[in-house]
Amino acid sequence: MRIGIYDPYLDDLGGGEKYMMTAAQCLSTKHDVTVFWDEKRDLVKLKNRFSLDLESISIEKNIFSNKVSFLERLSQSMRYDAIFFLSDGSIPFVLSKKLFLHLQQPLVNFNQRSLKGRVKALRVSGIFCNSQFTKSFNEKRFNIRTVVIYPPVNLLLKKVYKKNIILTVGRFRVANVKNEDYKKQRTMVNVFMNMVDKGLHEWKFVVATSVHDANDIKFKEMMEIAKGYPIEFLINKNNTQLWEMYNKAKIYWHASGFGEDLEKHPEYAEHFGISTVEAMGAGAVPVVINAGGQREIVTHGENGLLWNSLDELSDMTNELIIDANFWKKLSDSAKMRAKDFGTGKFCSAIEELLK
Repeated sequence: MRIGIYDPYLDDLGGGEKYMMTAAQCLSTKHDVTVFWDEKRDLVKLKNRFSLDLESISIEKNIFSNKVSFLERLSQSMRYDAIFFLSDGSIPFVLSKKLFLHLQQPLVNFNQRSLKGRVKALRVSGIFCNSQFTKSFNEKRFNIRTVVIYPPVNLLLKKVYKKNIILTVGRFRVANVKNEDYKKQRTMVNVFMNMVDKGLHEWKFVVATSVHDANDIKFKEMMEIAKGYPIEFLINKNNTQLWEMYNKAKIYWHASGFGEDLEKHPEYAEHFGISTVEAMGAGAVPVVINAGGQREIVTHGENGLLWNSLDELSDMTNELIIDANFWKKLSDSAKMRAKDFGTGKFCSAIEELLK
């Protein structure tokens, strides 16, 4: 089959881009796969950032660009048996035999009930989401068969001695989101500083993140606040470098969605949590917010801990620091849980969509 793949945020180097390009990698083992994009260097960055094998994938003119006419898009799309489209809620007019939409987040203010929307929806063969959390907000809005395909996690494990490190991983975003602490890095920095002020010693907090130029000023403000504390910032590291830290860390923090009205803005919660699974695979115990897709990954007290307040975050973390046996129990279970999100299962589920 000839398959086309489009992700409008391909230059963003986020979890959605890893998801879509891993799907491309999977499909390329059996099919002729094309990615619609104009800047080949962005694919090279993705390949290096996430250790992807994209050698069998073609890159062709982005038919979804505003520079491409509607008629040209229709003409070019006819050449494909299926197109996989990362959607923000929109449905493209294409003439491929099949069209699959991937939804990465809840679309709370969106519906397809207009006549135009209903007509376009008739062309959609199926929708796949990254979590039950995402699916729960979107399935009724589209009234189209929707399945959950959890993101793939490729574990790059290495036997190293664990160190007294608390790790968090996530892009630093201010621009283009209505939130100055989208991934709550600043919130977690403040919590760790408070723990140090109350007597925590011989532990380090590592913030691994990618930062675009548009967010640089706000990021430097956070780094300035953290000066004098055992806090390290790993900026724009590749996948191999990131895994070096996963393998060293004992505890993993995640806080996306804290302090937000998640009824009105569920998109501010973590939609799944690839970094949480990666950390678990390396044996870091997750101490993560009890919201969004994190609840589908972590079972409280079994393979990690779920918190509802910042006091709980610090208290649960202190419990793991003090009780080595409790940490070991959760660490071992976390490693087992991470295996449920392997690339093999992901590839099989993506291939199944085509049937």
